[in-house]
Amino acid sequence: MRPLLPRLCAAALLMLGGCASTSAGVPSEQSYASFPPPSAVDHVQDYEIGPGDTLSVNTFQEKDLTLDHVEVDASGNILLPLIGSVHAAGLSSAALSTEIQNRLAKRYLRDPQVSVIVTSAVSQKVTVEGSVTQAGVFEVKGQMTLLQALALAKGPNRTARLGRVVIFRTIERERKLAVFDVNAIRRGDMPDPQILGDDVVVVPFSNGKGAFRDLISALPAFGVFAAFNNL
Repeated sequence: MRPLLPRLCAAALLMLGGCASTSAGVPSEQSYASFPPPSAVDHVQDYEIGPGDTLSVNTFQEKDLTLDHVEVDASGNILLPLIGSVHAAGLSSAALSTEIQNRLAKRYLRDPQVSVIVTSAVSQKVTVEGSVTQAGVFEVKGQMTLLQALALAKGPNRTARLGRVVIFRTIERERKLAVFDVNAIRRGDMPDPQILGDDVVVVPFSNGKGAFRDLISALPAFGVFAAFNNL
């Protein structure tokens, strides 16, 4: 398998024509519309549970049906008292709560109230590459921002070009990217965007040579997501 960074560069270079036509003064709101700062409520509701995650299941006034540690198995299922196996993978916390409530209401309880919280989200990963101290693939545990993802990689190194950090994401089955200014985020001038599972963060080299340097130079600062295929 080819390294990820060269594949990203080659694919992204295919769409430079469309990106280059976008002004460097593009309002940053356009990037953050697709890649907003984290919202506690939205994140909990939208996060898709996956194998390996740990859940807390609380059934109101039912101590025997309240569990602090429920692990999602490799098949994406959880095992609960009375109702047995429930498929959790791919569901949000709210959707899983509703599923459990419906099953309990069919045979066991009248108007059950169930809440599900993801206490450990290990099924989601973020890849951090480029000019960082320790590139790698890291677990996304709960909410994560760009600065936190860089911290997992032990921070950028001295050659990092922090004004044009690229984040790749799949949106509606289409691979897209946007450029963010980490220096502005650190100063508090710009929001710290949210990182989701399967995102790829690439920190370019300030004095590097080659295709990726050319790619970063051609992309607009705070550029809106640009779509490309064939990664």
